[in-house]
Amino acid sequence: MFPQRRIEVVQVPVHNIQGEVVDHIALKDEIFGVPSNQAVVHQALVRQLANARQGTASTKTRAQVSGGGHKPFRQKGTGRARRGSSSSPLLRGGGVAFGPHPRSYRQAMPRKMRSLALRCVLSAKVAQGEMIVVDELALNEPKTKEMARILAALGVGSSALIITAEPDPNAYKSARNLERTKTLPANLLNVGDLLSHRILMLTVAAVRRVEEMGTPQPRKLVKT
Repeated sequence: MFPQRRIEVVQVPVHNIQGEVVDHIALKDEIFGVPSNQAVVHQALVRQLANARQGTASTKTRAQVSGGGHKPFRQKGTGRARRGSSSSPLLRGGGVAFGPHPRSYRQAMPRKMRSLALRCVLSAKVAQGEMIVVDELALNEPKTKEMARILAALGVGSSALIITAEPDPNAYKSARNLERTKTLPANLLNVGDLLSHRILMLTVAAVRRVEEMGTPQPRKLVKT
């Protein structure tokens, strides 16, 4: 048997929706205490932005535009430059030289590197005091005013990313009209949204779900 790695914990306060500290929660060090790796985080962000591009921009070359089968004007006597076709890129209505064509901007990145980048950003949020944990975010109905009150009680004055354990329609609808506020379920947590919002707010259940998804699984030994 290999020795098990000791998992250190970090204690953070748990607030209720009135902004009061009601408990403390232990965070896994291997998820929320990872040293910074800016190169991996940058690569993950570039990959995410590149994969979001559709790559459908298209232009016509001089071979694809209509016309061009005749000489625009005679060769001599006009004082103008010689023109052999009206589809030349130099003429209005002609083709486009070196224009964009449909292509894929998709980039690949190993799963372990993507996981490391996410854990690095989560660890930075904890280290900088930009992560808030709430006991629960139970809203009986969608109400933007109630979500704004909760954020104000927690001292969130800038952009906020709200993470719930499961998709929560009431929380989503309550926050979608608030400026610089976004709500996501834990399984859709990504580097781009984490870097785009200053404050990260999670429920206790969401923290446990993130730890469950981000904990590296031991390799299975295959018997031969």
